[in-house]
Order: sequence, then structure tokens, then C-alpha cells
Amino acid sequence: MPVEDVFRRGGLVMPTGRIERGRVREGDEVELVGLGGATAHVTGIDAGERPVGEACAGMNVGLLLRGVVAEAFARGQVLAAPGSVDAHAGFAADITLLSEEHGGAEVRTGERLQFHIRTAVVSGVVTSTEDTDALWPLHKGAVTVRLEQPVALEEGQSFAFRHHGRAAGSGTVTRLPHPLDLRVG
Repeated sequence: MPVEDVFRRGGLVMPTGRIERGRVREGDEVELVGLGGATAHVTGIDAGERPVGEACAGMNVGLLLRGVVAEAFARGQVLAAPGSVDAHAGFAADITLLSEEHGGAEVRTGERLQFHIRTAVVSGVVTSTEDTDALWPLHKGAVTVRLEQPVALEEGQSFAFRHHGRAAGSGTVTRLPHPLDLRVG
């Protein structure tokens, strides 16, 4: 579940978001992945201001957690079953640039872009893996990306990116480095 917001409820912390896949039950242990990390136990599940014992993919929920402080959370982190998702600060991807009319601009190797991955927004440097040092509007290309902060990533993960504050294109993660090379924590 990508973290969208975090609230305090009594002595507990309640991150909210939409469950992407799987299910979560009261009593489950969850891991906070990306932009820092921690583990906590689910003591309750809030689905539209009504408590439920279990939530599954597609539901918008708040998870009441014990064993973690609100300051450990940030928008863009992911709550997942322990060990199921890793945080990475780099990846290979196929990207497509928008047309100039829709904000696309030339993207050169070494340029800093703003990446939108799930609910995370993080800056990173792009490097073309093709024979050219630049990609132009309406073109597709293979690149590697080095992020300033690790975020929860999986192969096949889609993302969008901005260039100089304007929407510039989108992409899909094609390959991740070994988790021990870039893992947080």
C-alpha cells in the first residue's frame, strides 16, 4: 500500500492509502519501505471510518499501527509484507517522451529529472543507454536512473517524470540492481 497520508489516533499511527495487491489482517506485521524504513504490527483497519478485520486489493484504508512513530512515515513510502518489496536508488527503464505540445523536451544524459513513482516524488539523474546522449520529444529510449533517495520499486513498475517543472514523459522499470547494492537500512 503506497502511503498517501498519516494521522495520529491516540497512541497509534494511521497511514492511509489504497492497497495494490494481496490482503492485510489485524495482527499482521508490515514493513515500511523506501525513504527510510521500519516494521510495525497492524492493530486495526479503518475502511471508510468503519473498522474491518481484513482489507484486500483495491480498498482505500487506514492501518492502525503500533511500534512506530508518525515521524517515520512520508508520502511515497510503501507498506508491504516484510521482505516482499525492496527499496532501490537506481534502475533501468524504457521511457517515452511527450510531444512538445504536451510538455515534452529534449532529455540529455546527466540531466536531473523529477520522478513520480506511486505516491513518491524524488529527483534523479538519467543516463541514456543508447548510442545517443539525448532523447527528443515523441521518442522512446532505454535509460538508467540514479535516484537521490531509495524508493520501493519492482520490475514492471510504471512511473512519470517531469523536466524543468513540466510533465515530460513516462516509463516502465525494466531491471533492478541486486537489492544489497542499493537497499535502505
